[in-house]
Amino acid sequence: MQHVYFQGNLFSADVSKSMELTYALDISAGFPSPATDYMDLSLDLNTELVKNPEATFYGRVKGYSMRDEGVLDGDVLVIDRSIAPSSGVMAVCYLDGAFTLKKIEQRGGRTFLMPANPNFKPIEITESNELIVWGVVTYVIKK
Repeated sequence: MQHVYFQGNLFSADVSKSMELTYALDISAGFPSPATDYMDLSLDLNTELVKNPEATFYGRVKGYSMRDEGVLDGDVLVIDRSIAPSSGVMAVCYLDGAFTLKKIEQRGGRTFLMPANPNFKPIEITESNELIVWGVVTYVIKK
């Protein structure tokens, strides 16, 4: 059974440079919107995706255990280590010597790392496990 791990290293967010892209217009996800208000503005991805530069890292996903949350092999995660983890959040966890991506679930005084794929089983954290919730996922950049 394969879990989601990170390929290579985790990378710090470099916000010393702007990552501006051309921003064309707002795109309606409901009824079509006329493109008459087209404006050639820019959008800085560092400003949009990185709220805490000193605590933000990127990691590449390897595996499919979070598939039903829309996180697939090759996607890039934006991870913020300054956000306190809580039940229900997707987090990068350092479990027994390896990084893994799961949703944290706390119930009845017990902690579980939950996959989002029925082919994978939840991991119950016990006293014999070494668990560090390394950071909370704030964005997923699709491959």
